[in-house]
Amino acid sequence: MGLFHLAITLSAIVPAAKGKACCDISNKMSGRAMWHCSPQHQGHHRRDCSHCNLFPEPVRSCLPAAGSPFLLQLHLMHWNSTLYSSIDEAVGKKHGIAIIALFVQIGKEHVGLKAVTEILQDIQYKGKSKTIPCFNPNSLLPDPLLRDYWVYEGSLTIPPCSEGVTWILFRYPLTVSQVQIEEFRRLRTHVKGAELLEGCDGILGDNFRPTQPLSDRVIRAAFQ
Repeated sequence: MGLFHLAITLSAIVPAAKGKACCDISNKMSGRAMWHCSPQHQGHHRRDCSHCNLFPEPVRSCLPAAGSPFLLQLHLMHWNSTLYSSIDEAVGKKHGIAIIALFVQIGKEHVGLKAVTEILQDIQYKGKSKTIPCFNPNSLLPDPLLRDYWVYEGSLTIPPCSEGVTWILFRYPLTVSQVQIEEFRRLRTHVKGAELLEGCDGILGDNFRPTQPLSDRVIRAAFQ
């Protein structure tokens, strides 16, 4: 299946409320599977984007300890604004990129993600865009009491798959409803009315990178 790029751009200049900002969301088929949020300061790191990987069937985490199979993974991507002047400069560099990763399971509706899933039907096809008046990316994080995590050095899951990425994988998954998952699955990777290649249905899915070898990397846990 084709890959999907859903872009969400946050305005840090005219925030609607504390911790929130105006948000533009658009469907941009670009050979990657992601949706973007930019830019917001996070200490010495600037949050630049978020992206989701959708799996056609439940899959297990790259860390066996993470447990049950999951249908969706959310990445909150940051770049080091102390050492580098842009995310493009930070990619592939030492201490350049940090990604907070959360697996998603089916269950109760996720209120924080609702602002996004509610308008996905309006941008079902490539090239469509929509403005969300107020969006808080911190709402995508789990409850403060459920923020145990693993840390390891790895690489990007999207091209150019550069190394030098510090991964922070939360132990406990977020929960979204089946309806919210289906809203993502209705997205298309092509312009409405476009002729599709043989064997391609244009539906979003299978947009994940295969698990990579651990090699000599060390995985650290921030919990007992």
